[in-house]
Amino acid sequence: MSITGEEILEALRKELKLHDKPENKHNYQRFFKEKLKDPIGFRGPILKKVSNQVYRDVKGLPPKQILDICDYLLASNERYMPYFAYEWAVKIKRDYTKTDFARFERWLKNYVSNWGACDHLSTGPIGNLVLMYPDLSSRIMKWTRSRNRWVKRAAAVSLIIPVRQGMLFDDVIRTADVLMMDDDDMVQKGYGWMLKEATREFPDEVFKYVVKNKAVMPRTALRYAIEKLPEKKRKAAMKRD
Repeated sequence: MSITGEEILEALRKELKLHDKPENKHNYQRFFKEKLKDPIGFRGPILKKVSNQVYRDVKGLPPKQILDICDYLLASNERYMPYFAYEWAVKIKRDYTKTDFARFERWLKNYVSNWGACDHLSTGPIGNLVLMYPDLSSRIMKWTRSRNRWVKRAAAVSLIIPVRQGMLFDDVIRTADVLMMDDDDMVQKGYGWMLKEATREFPDEVFKYVVKNKAVMPRTALRYAIEKLPEKKRKAAMKRD
């Protein structure tokens, strides 16, 4: 079976055109602080439908070829193509190799420009790759020093999938330590979310960490971190000394 990235791109364009109706779209501006160039976009279920429909054309391809097609979609710089690329990359997560990290890191640094794309990539391809190869977390830690807000957010969000499985808690704490005083609210929300997800397996440890740092932790991050804790512990964490 041979199919090119251009053929898949054209198939996606045609499928999207079939669904290009007002009732299938939504105004997304309220979800983003930054001004969107075109806030009107397809609803999530429509994109999922298109994704599943066209993916049938590539499903039987070797994993590397599927990732190459995802690369092509991202390089097109067309709207919605990052969504399809990240969705399809996750579908072949069982076939990841450690060398895929360089590709996913390139996607993060070159194509992510909002929190939606950051979280889709981080909790999808990157998070699942780290789940498979936990030692890659040391390379993710380097992202905490980036000047790119989305790379820094990804340093935290990429650990969500592993920590949900009870893995890499020490790395979660190290990441929170480095990002603790970052003044970017997107980064604060990112590591706060990471800590919140860590409470699934490590509720007592996260509570102790938050209480220890509540005097300096931005309230935005703190509120995210304690969201899933019992009410008594949430009140204790929020109480000012």
